[in-house]
Amino acid sequence: MGENRSDRKHRAILDAATEVFLRNGYLGTTVEEVAAVAGVSKPTVYKHFTDKRRLFLEIVAAVVDEACQAVQDAVSGLEGTRDVEAELRELARRQLALVLRPRVVRLRRLVIGETSRFPELGRAFHERGPGRTIAALAEAFAGLDARGALRVADPVTAATQFNWLVMSAPVNQAMLLGDDRAPTAPELDHHVEGAVRVFLAAYGPAVIHERGEDQHVTPSEA
Repeated sequence: MGENRSDRKHRAILDAATEVFLRNGYLGTTVEEVAAVAGVSKPTVYKHFTDKRRLFLEIVAAVVDEACQAVQDAVSGLEGTRDVEAELRELARRQLALVLRPRVVRLRRLVIGETSRFPELGRAFHERGPGRTIAALAEAFAGLDARGALRVADPVTAATQFNWLVMSAPVNQAMLLGDDRAPTAPELDHHVEGAVRVFLAAYGPAVIHERGEDQHVTPSEA
């Protein structure tokens, strides 16, 4: 079924508010401007979102959910793959392509700037973004460990490390150096190759774990 009139207005307000908030910041945005851009009345905005604070929270949720869902869709195919290394590289590339979109980067900057005023913004961004991604990765890594494709004693720690091996340098570069100095495609490919290589050096099936299982002895050690 298609959207009804109320749904279309709701979407129009969200789209307009995203544009205005990202351009003007939280304090610089007014409900009047959002209504004008959306082509609705100010009371209509309040009918759908109660107040500016609620509208801002919904924007954060909508933008982060859109990006995170695509990442989770990619993670869902990881557990059954026969080529873990290739799949991890593809996942990392897709994750970076999503989180480095200008709209997501600008929203991340805006949320960080407003977290002291609205702590729930930071929590919402983390829980719906990195938190969900890490949880999905942990589940996939546990499955890969169960069939011997990886050796992961602590799936949550491994997932956290993979996430930030992939994300840290490119996201910091995009956040701090501006939209005109986002990492290039060759830079991202080089970064992804290194991140996956380091991860597999720690968690590949030949790794010796402190838990004492599946220890691998090289010929030189025999």
